[in-house]
Amino acid sequence: MQFPSFIAKRIRHNEAGSFSATVSRIGVASIAIGIAVGIIAFAVLLGFKQTIQQKIFLFGAHININAFSQGNTYEEGPMGVPNPVSLALPQIPQVARWQAVAHKSGILKTPEEIKGVVLKGVGKDYDWQTFKSSLREGRLIGYQDSSSIKYGYSSEVLISRKIASEMRLKTGDDVIMYSLQNPPRPRKLTICGIYDTQMEEFDNNLIIGDIGLVQRLNGWGKDSVGTYEIYLKDFRDLDMVANRLRTELPPGLYLQKVTSTFPQIFDWLILLDRNTAVFLTLILFVACFNMISILLVMIMERTPLIGLLKTLGSPNGQIRSVFFRVGLYMVRRGLLIGNATGLLICWLQYQFKLIKLDPVNYYMDTVPIVFDWPIFLMVNIATIVISGLILLIPTLIISKIQPIKALLFKK
Repeated sequence: MQFPSFIAKRIRHNEAGSFSATVSRIGVASIAIGIAVGIIAFAVLLGFKQTIQQKIFLFGAHININAFSQGNTYEEGPMGVPNPVSLALPQIPQVARWQAVAHKSGILKTPEEIKGVVLKGVGKDYDWQTFKSSLREGRLIGYQDSSSIKYGYSSEVLISRKIASEMRLKTGDDVIMYSLQNPPRPRKLTICGIYDTQMEEFDNNLIIGDIGLVQRLNGWGKDSVGTYEIYLKDFRDLDMVANRLRTELPPGLYLQKVTSTFPQIFDWLILLDRNTAVFLTLILFVACFNMISILLVMIMERTPLIGLLKTLGSPNGQIRSVFFRVGLYMVRRGLLIGNATGLLICWLQYQFKLIKLDPVNYYMDTVPIVFDWPIFLMVNIATIVISGLILLIPTLIISKIQPIKALLFKK
């Protein structure tokens, strides 16, 4: 065993009952709390971002391209297929997939209630796998629905839980929708399922149906669509892909990024990032300040030992290494306790949903957790590196201690 390691081990084992033993426990606790808070903060932050983005991307793609329409802002003009956009998309490697949809404004009417809605027509290529996470009752649209297959479209629709509550509807019920056009065209629709995203932007008025129904109501052919919803492999490429697609757009088509469609939500997510960074910085600052104070106390308590080691010929660097190792031992214990505590709390929340939220304000009913192991590893590495650098500061005082005065020093 190396000499600095041997002395550091003896210091750790002999400090029981001393004042430095108490402050060292405080140091371990501060590191443990910092690590636990860091892990929980990142798990919750990433959970919030992932959950909200999934809900937004369910009904609002990364990029939307549609034709300009006069008057009704909820509807689009027809785009013929193929077109320059549909030909350009396969040539962009950053694009994961795209789908064609169309929208139609209308009024749902029951014997007791009426409500304005927007019918979003989607096809079989819609991302139904992701949509299932928001489906609460019933099933997805059956595109082979026998009741309307003779017309070339399904009459089944999915409505939100909020609309179902306001209209007093349930799965299996029929409802009449009057499209907003002159003259109004009523259609009898069957509710096959109820979804719930907990986001008012969608739940207030959006219903999901067959794109063939919207094409029929608008008098379009099968070769016309309203909007291209484009999804990217990496959301960070949003601006680059949007700029490239703008160069391909013919006159009359309009491109909109999801960050422009829902600016308040993405601004809120950016604010969350900043608040988390400030919070973790303060926690780390307090932990580092505690480590400096604790190591200084330990050095002061061991001043006679330092004087003895200097008298026996130990260089300053070797003595600094002793106390540096004592500090690293506290950091290591703090890391083990902090990781275990943070991961346990995250696991309990992930499994049992212990902490509830108000969906009106947070767009979800429980605190979400995402286990991002690379991020957790970076938190640990950053803590080790910063703590190691901080521990060098108090050990510099050792070079100023004179052996004669140190041997006569009384605690």
